[in-house]
Amino acid sequence: MFLIMGITGKVGGATARHLLDRGQKVRALVRDRTKAASWASHGVELVDGDWNDAAAIERALDGVDGAFVMLPAVWVPSPDFKEAKGVIASYVEALTKAAPPRVIALSSMGANRTNGLGMITALSLLEQSFRDLASPVAFVRAGGFFENFLYGLHVAQGGTLPVYYDPTGRKSTMVATNDIGAEVAALLTGPAWSGHRVIELGSMFSADEVAAQLGDVMQRDVKAFAVPRAEWPAAFEQFGIPKGQTGAAEAMFEAVNAGWMDLGAAGTEHVAGRTPPRDVFAAARQAVTA
Repeated sequence: MFLIMGITGKVGGATARHLLDRGQKVRALVRDRTKAASWASHGVELVDGDWNDAAAIERALDGVDGAFVMLPAVWVPSPDFKEAKGVIASYVEALTKAAPPRVIALSSMGANRTNGLGMITALSLLEQSFRDLASPVAFVRAGGFFENFLYGLHVAQGGTLPVYYDPTGRKSTMVATNDIGAEVAALLTGPAWSGHRVIELGSMFSADEVAAQLGDVMQRDVKAFAVPRAEWPAAFEQFGIPKGQTGAAEAMFEAVNAGWMDLGAAGTEHVAGRTPPRDVFAAARQAVTA
């Protein structure tokens, strides 16, 4: 039995699917059973609880062979990242008391650094806090998700994909969420290890390459366009981030453009992504038209 956090999201869902395909039993901590009803129909055991409820997490950990944990995305974190710190404290308390045989934590490229990361600071804090756990821990530092470009299926009809990667020809680490789920499932069910492991997950892609593969799926020529830096705040506000609170998102992309998300941090393993962005776009398009 394996505990999966965030099962109603893309990464948690992908992990659960890969585990179920391997014939494994899956348990999930959920706040809303209605949203997770489809998982229950596939045999997933649902445990009621919240990210910030250490007692509920501990109950969900009872008797498991391993756990996959992650942080909820917070686009407008407090200056001291108190939201992430609260969830991390709950995890540490539960994982200390329950101490499962292995823990896989979703992290990000760049989380080896401690400043200048914007939103990724939360994952740096997660890694730091988990290093004293008694359980063997594997940090999966994933690259940027190809799924984050799915808006291109709607906005790139005119042949332009606006991005925050600048220059658009520079490569950084990217990966499909299905590949993250596959790697986490492999770590949960594979050979045991001791201490800590850090796995950099993904392959080097440029925004130009992503745009070209989007164009293949849309059957048109698509070029990446770097949104000017001065226009970032207004663009992020259009995504729903309140005016004046876009700093964390801006800092994250500045870190990407500075090369802080590139492969090759000291002391890490590397697993290449297997799914190209073309497949992610094609699957999303097929799901809409089906």
